[in-house]
Amino acid sequence: MDCVGLPEIGLDQWVKDLFAQPGPERLPLLGSLELTYRCNLNCAQCYCNLPAGDVEALSQELTFDEVRDVIDQAAEEGCLWLLLTGGELLLRSDFLDVYSHAKKRGLLVMLFTNGTLLNADLADYLAEWTPRRVEITLHGVTRETFEKVTRVAGSYDRCMRGIELLLERGVPLNLKTTVTRLNKHELWATKEYAEGLGVDYRFDAMLIPRLDGSKKPYEVRLTPQELVGLDLQDPDRRRELERVCEKFWGTSSDDRLYVCGAGERSFHIDPYGQLALCMTNRAHLYDLRDGSFRAAWRDFIPAVRSLKAKRAVECRTCPAMSLCGQCPAWSYLEHRDLETPVDYLCQVGRSRAEAFRGPYQTEEQAYETAES
Repeated sequence: MDCVGLPEIGLDQWVKDLFAQPGPERLPLLGSLELTYRCNLNCAQCYCNLPAGDVEALSQELTFDEVRDVIDQAAEEGCLWLLLTGGELLLRSDFLDVYSHAKKRGLLVMLFTNGTLLNADLADYLAEWTPRRVEITLHGVTRETFEKVTRVAGSYDRCMRGIELLLERGVPLNLKTTVTRLNKHELWATKEYAEGLGVDYRFDAMLIPRLDGSKKPYEVRLTPQELVGLDLQDPDRRRELERVCEKFWGTSSDDRLYVCGAGERSFHIDPYGQLALCMTNRAHLYDLRDGSFRAAWRDFIPAVRSLKAKRAVECRTCPAMSLCGQCPAWSYLEHRDLETPVDYLCQVGRSRAEAFRGPYQTEEQAYETAES
C-alpha cells in the first residue's frame, strides 16, 4: 500500500499561506527593522538618506544590546520573519552581531542593501550563515545612469562587485529597481540583466516624501501616466493588477481609518526604537525604549487600528481605491494629516482603472449613468 505523505511546498508559499489564515489571535509574524537611516550613497529618490557620518543620527540609533533585546522580545511574541534594512545597514559596525543574533534566534532573515559595502569576508559569512534572501537595489545597467541616481562616483562598480560576490557563493539574491526619470530608460535592460543572472527581479515607481517632510524625491518621480504605462508593459504587473481589479473593485463600507493589513501580522521598527504599523507610518509611534514589544503589539497597535475615519473623503466612495495605494501613512507624510487624499495617488488609481477597466467613474457617476 502506498504511504500517504504530506505535500511539499516552498517556504515563500508556506509564509503566504500562513498570512492568509484567518484567526482570532494576531501574531507578529513578519517584522522589519531599520538599523540606520544613514547611507554611503545620496540617491535622489530616497526617503531617509542621511549622510554616512551623521553624528546626531548615530548617537540616537539603538545600541547592539537594545537591538538584541528588541529582536528577543519580538521572537518571544511569535515573530518568524525579520527584514533588516536601512539606510545602508552595512554601515553599522555591529551588523554581523545583529544578523547573527537574529539567525541564532531561529528567525528567517532578509537583508536589504545597496551592495556597495559587500566584501569577500562578509560574503563568505553570508554563505555560511545563509539569509533567506539578500535584496540589492540596482539603479541601472550602465555606470552613467547608476551614478546619476546615487550621486556617488564609483558606486556602480562597487555594487556590481557586491552582486558578483554573492552569486559566486550561492547566497540567495534578488535585485530591484526604484524607477525614476533618471533611470526609466534603462528599466527593461536592467530587468533583462537580472533575469539573465537567474535572480528574481522587481521594480517600483512609487516615491514617498522624505521622513522630514521634504518633497525632493518628487523632482524625479514619473507622471501617473508613465507609471501606469510600466504596469501595462510588464506582464507580471499587468496580471496582478487585473487580478486586483477583478477581486477588489468597488467601494467599502469599512469606517476604520486603517483598512490595510499592517499591524495584523506585521510590524516595523525604526533605527531609534520607534515601533509603527508599517515602514511609512510616522503618525502613530510607540517608543520601545520606554515600553515593551508585548505592550506595543497587544495594546498600542490594536488601538491604532481601531481608529475611525472622521471625514467623508472621496476615497471612501471610490471604486478604484484598491489600485491607488492611498493610505493614512502617506497622507501624513504628504499633508501632516491622516485623511487628506494624495492627489498623485488619485491620478494613479484613476489611470489604472481606465487602463484595466475602461473609462473611470465614481460610484455616484456610475449610478447617474445607469439611471439615464
